[in-house]
Amino acid sequence: MSSPSRVTIATRESALALWQARHVRDRLIALYPGLQIEILGMTTQGDRAPFPLSKIGGKGLFVKELESALQQGRAQLAVHSMKDVPMALPPGFAIAAVGEREDPRDAFVSNLYPSLPSLPRGGRVGTSSLRRESQLRARYPHLCVTPLRGNVITRLRRLDEGSYAAIILAAAGLKRLGLAARVTAVLEPEDSLPAAGQGAIGVEWCDSRPDLLEMIAPLIDAQTQWCVQAERSVARALSGSCLVPIGAFAQRVKTGLSLRGFVASQDGTRHVSGEQCASDLSADPEALGQALARRLVDGGAREILATLTDES
Repeated sequence: MSSPSRVTIATRESALALWQARHVRDRLIALYPGLQIEILGMTTQGDRAPFPLSKIGGKGLFVKELESALQQGRAQLAVHSMKDVPMALPPGFAIAAVGEREDPRDAFVSNLYPSLPSLPRGGRVGTSSLRRESQLRARYPHLCVTPLRGNVITRLRRLDEGSYAAIILAAAGLKRLGLAARVTAVLEPEDSLPAAGQGAIGVEWCDSRPDLLEMIAPLIDAQTQWCVQAERSVARALSGSCLVPIGAFAQRVKTGLSLRGFVASQDGTRHVSGEQCASDLSADPEALGQALARRLVDGGAREILATLTDES
């Protein structure tokens, strides 16, 4: 099967999303110098929404328009932050490649304070994530955690305008945009467990174009893809989305591979966490994620999720 000579990549139009699409474009051109690649920037429903995504349907609103472009043939690939990709994709769509991961941790950013513990009582902390909010409220109940929407640049501007004492966002986005100097401190997974897929870029593909799979394959980073599959398996088994505070994070450790996860109430007062381990990448990441999800359910995760559903 011959490779295509021209490819269009669909992406959101935020600075970070465009960086990711251009990164994939540059990787492909380096592999296939004769390949012509165009980038189709799109404003999605998630970008237009004035309310927190947890109130209007979740992060799937970031990808629907891109998938429509694939289905209509206006684009052949779509590039996403894996933490924004719904746990279940529509029939005919798949994440064909997950590239090497950037720093998966959360970042603490402040112009006035060096760390979360140094924030004063009532200090206003902005975050877009229920996962981060629940962990903040559990560890620092004296802080005022408030919603913060917008892209990375918008969030930093709100901080600089004095609307917040600090904000929490993904370290990967700041580093990819050349804003690593804005990171006041990184939060270790023990303090703020990342979201499934955080820091990883995924390339989505429609099965109407089987000729693209072989072309995309060199973009795969085996360890990152394994870790993201395991993380997404946990969240999928628990019906995870940005609508509920769920974290899942896999990493290589001295003894092999560790997968950790948690489910919490939004106010952080109820929390269950667990860990599963594997010896190497030959283990089934889906099975490992499902095993961890069962452990979380046994610890009370289902009851927490039921409470969240009743409140929504």
